[in-house]
This record gives sequence, C-alpha cells and structure tokens, in this order.
Amino acid sequence: MRFLYSLMWWLALPLVLARLWLRGRQEPGYRRHWAERLGWYGRKPAGAAPPTVWLHAVSVGETRAAEPLVDALLAAWPECRIVLTHMTPTGRAAGSALFGKHGARLLQSYLPYDTGTMVGSFIARFEPRICLLMETEVWPNLIAVCGRRGVPVALLNARLSQRSLGKARRFGRLLLDAARGITLVAAQTEADAARVRALGAARVVVTGSIKFDVAVPAAALAAGARLRAQFGARPVLLCASTRDGEEALILDAYQGAAGLPAGLLLVLVPRHPQRFDGVAALLAARGLSARRRSQLALDEAALPAGVQVLLGDSMGEMFAYYAACDCAFIGGSLLPLGGQNLIEASALGKPVLTGPHTFNFALVTQDALAAGAAELAPDADALMRQASALLQDGARLAAMGERALAFASQHRGATARTLALLAPLLRMDPPA
Repeated sequence: MRFLYSLMWWLALPLVLARLWLRGRQEPGYRRHWAERLGWYGRKPAGAAPPTVWLHAVSVGETRAAEPLVDALLAAWPECRIVLTHMTPTGRAAGSALFGKHGARLLQSYLPYDTGTMVGSFIARFEPRICLLMETEVWPNLIAVCGRRGVPVALLNARLSQRSLGKARRFGRLLLDAARGITLVAAQTEADAARVRALGAARVVVTGSIKFDVAVPAAALAAGARLRAQFGARPVLLCASTRDGEEALILDAYQGAAGLPAGLLLVLVPRHPQRFDGVAALLAARGLSARRRSQLALDEAALPAGVQVLLGDSMGEMFAYYAACDCAFIGGSLLPLGGQNLIEASALGKPVLTGPHTFNFALVTQDALAAGAAELAPDADALMRQASALLQDGARLAAMGERALAFASQHRGATARTLALLAPLLRMDPPA
C-alpha cells in the first residue's frame, strides 16, 4: 500500500506544484520556499547540530495551539532548538509572529511532501531527535522514514472525530500501519484516545488540550483595548473564523432580525484570508455600511456610528478581536464543517455561541455548554436572537463570561503532562 501511495505522490507532483502556483495568485506565500517542500535545503552547516525537536503544525490553528508547548520545550531544555514545519503560508506567518522572540533557537520550514526521499532529506539536514505532530497530522512515509532512522514520532494534542476515524479506516493498511508506527499519542480526551487506539496506536495517553494553556499576549490585549475604544459603548457581536457560506447566512439573519440592540456592531472575521475580498464584496452587494480592519487606523478616534459591520481582514489578531467583543460566535459550526476552537474566547472570559455542527471539537463544546460558558444556536436566525437577548441582559452576559473564564481555567495543565511524557523520548533530563 505504501509503495502505491508513494508512486501516486510522484505521479501527482506536477499537478501538486501547478496547484501551488495557482494558489499563489491569491496568497503569494505559496510561491515562496518551494525547495523546502521538495526536500532541498542547501548545504548543511559545518559542525554538530544542537539537539533538535521537529514540530509540525500544519496551519494557523495548530501553530497557535502549539505556542504553550514551544515555549515550555525551549524553557525546559535550553540546549535544544526547534524546527517548526508548516503546510500553509498563513501558518508560517503565524509562527514567525509568535516565535520570533526565540531567535535562532526556532527555525521554520515547509513540511516536505510525503515521499521517502524528501522526508529523508529533511531528517539528514536537521537531524531531529524526535518528530512531534500536532492534532491530526498522520503522514505514512514520514512516520515510516522516522522509524527507519530511529526518530520517535509523537502525535500531540491529538483529536480524532468519529467521522475522521471512518475516513481513516477506508484507507486500510496505509493509515493503520502509520498509526502503529507512532511511538506516543497524547490525546485531548478519552473519546479521542479510544478512536486513536482503534486505529492501532500502541501507546495513547489522555493529557487534555494544550490550547487551554495558551497565554494571552499583552500586545493582543492592548490591541483589543484600542479596538474597543474605537468601537465605543455600542454592543459588539464577533463572528470568528467563519467559513464559506456562513457569512451569507449570518447577514441574512442580521438584516432580517427584529429587536436588535441599538447600535449593534457585527464583526466578521473569515477564517481564510483568501476570502477577505469576497466577503467585502458580499457586504457591499447587500448595501451594508462596512469598514475593513485594514483600513481602520490605530489612531482613529472612533469607528463612525453608522458602520454596521467591521470586516476583520487582518492576520494574527484573533485574541484582539475576542478582547474587543462582548460575545463571540465560533464559525465553522452553522454548516457541517466541524466547528472551530472555542477555548481562546473562553480564556478571555467571553460568552460563546456556537452552531450545531461541532464534531471536530465535540467534547470541549459539550463541556462548555454544560458549564454554562456557551450556548447552542441551531441556525443563523436563532444565533441572532440569542445574541440579541444576551447583549441586552448585562447581568446574564457578565455571569456567562465568568463561567467561560472558569471553564478555561479549570482545564489547564496539558502542557506539563505532555512534557513529562516527552522527556524519555528526547533523551534529555526531565524538566524541573
């Protein structure tokens, strides 16, 4: 099976590269650093490499989730460095913004395509002691080559929905063999752990979600405070990480709703930057008074009162948007897309609304609902009604925000549990 899989990679490579070039028309980052994706890294520097941890975080969400782990690894083992790989330019940009503070101790690269030759070239160049994959990334050749080279593979903050388990089983031995090649799985929940074990992974430990350990940057809080000052006293509903098709549903509900709080500001933040212009066109076509975050000067005293919608067309500011809002809807959940992470909003003490489709984050969503930190809206019209009622009830809004903060606080500690599991695999002294 793996031979056929590898052959398909080589046969598809011209199409893969062509698609990369085409995607670069909207996101120029896809046209940069091509050599890294092909396993070409230039001449290896002279001398012995420092102890190296290879950490793969595919895109923005996984990169931000990895922040507590990166900081803890570098603090616990001062002699080591991290090579952080990504698949998307937005993930790479997020990594640069988050981890530039670590200087030469953190290098970035694109993940090589999953052929034995390209992965082998990466390992020869960087000599990692361990490969850490975040959340759902399982690459058959990567895991096999790491096994042959004596590089243990750990899947961290692992989550696997029932739907994803079904898809994995359809690949037969290819993914089953890959799962058996993983040395350690640190799962977010017992349900995730059970599904990963069903794939054949030998050592699976429940550690909780590292995302609960994220520290809100002071700079993000300051940016959020500036945004809030520009918004003024008007109520603010944030629709965060919305996906294709959801903005139209939200705007239909917004324009058709009765009894909305006076002056309500709707903040729309699409998950994917290539859709910013399309959502801006959608707002214009509906005749809504809208501004783009990129056009809102930091020294602008106030957002004009007549502006109904702010389009969040900036990268790396999600914490600032959460800090500036009164309550937050988490996108990807009005349509059957699996939802997004609600932990960041909860960590800032913001009441959360979510749609019915949260299968990628099922347990954390259920726990937030049970804790009274979140409410479920079955559709966009219900979302607007529930948000409207919440924003017009200050006592209820504040109480729900307090429950959200308590919910986030009580689930912390996954990073420390993960570090303790990694210490023997890193062949370094355990962290203090």
